[in-house]
Amino acid sequence: MAHVAEWKKEEVIELKGIIDEYDVVGIVDLLNIPAKQLQEMRKNLKGKAVIRMSKKNLIDLALEDCNASKNNIVDLSGHMDGQVAIIATEMNPFKLYKILEDSKTSAPAKPGTVAPEDIVVPAGDTGFEPGPFLGELQQVGIPAKIDKGKIVVQKDTVVVEAGETVSKDVAATLSRMEINPMEVGIDLKAVYEDEAIYTSDVLAIDEEQTLADVQSAFAKAFNLSVNAAIPTDETISTIITLAYTRAINVGVEAAILTSETSEPIIGLAQAKMLAIASAVADKEGAIDDELAEKLSNVAVAAVPVAEEAEEEEVEEEEEEEEASEEAAVAGLGALFG
Repeated sequence: MAHVAEWKKEEVIELKGIIDEYDVVGIVDLLNIPAKQLQEMRKNLKGKAVIRMSKKNLIDLALEDCNASKNNIVDLSGHMDGQVAIIATEMNPFKLYKILEDSKTSAPAKPGTVAPEDIVVPAGDTGFEPGPFLGELQQVGIPAKIDKGKIVVQKDTVVVEAGETVSKDVAATLSRMEINPMEVGIDLKAVYEDEAIYTSDVLAIDEEQTLADVQSAFAKAFNLSVNAAIPTDETISTIITLAYTRAINVGVEAAILTSETSEPIIGLAQAKMLAIASAVADKEGAIDDELAEKLSNVAVAAVPVAEEAEEEEVEEEEEEEEASEEAAVAGLGALFG
């Protein structure tokens, strides 16, 4: 049997201790992260998460040993790519992913690195005066010319497609143009929590869209609960208010007198009476003097209301005209500065 170095045994024990201590354990890739930047990231994560770099086979052994107490955690072994480390925390996986993504920074493209996405040189003035740099641009496939004493890129140009390797010449050109297309940071591959494995594509959520979806779902659930009369802490007051309103409406329509319905019932009956009286008022002897007086009072009261409505419409039209004029002036001001 081959001898196992003592330090390897101790390393596996320490890895197991970290895995057992925390509820959330993940696999991260630290490839191409400068030492200074990694040190800064560790500092920012202090008190929030623990990062432990180790050999893949030792992490494998630690995960296998911990699988009995944390079912399925051994499945993290299938996500070990690049310069592997484990990360352990009490934060939920989504929060951990967001913190790590937010800590990433742009960096120059080094020769030999693989482009995670298309690297594009935008059209426009490079800021360089005519000289050898024009030839360098054309040599790496960037269409450029002299315009008004400056080197200008004629159109947006993809110099490296996603998945391709950055050449030495392209890297040098991008560096001179101060284009930093690479993203450097801790790359979270997968996370374990409560017997489930979450990969990075699952953790990368659109927060605004997710919030909108949750709000929409809540509104639909609320409406369903109210309309189906399913009482909850959130809907009970609305259900009671709606039931009360419907009960009052039924009481009024059915002319069931109660302390709440008597006044609207009498008001509705009077309105119907006046409507009928108005319809037959032209016929001689159809209504008595008292009812005729009530009808005339209603007509007189309606005139000022109509006049007020007309005045309000005129005022609203004037306000709209003023608002339109102000908007036009503001638009002209924006146009001419």
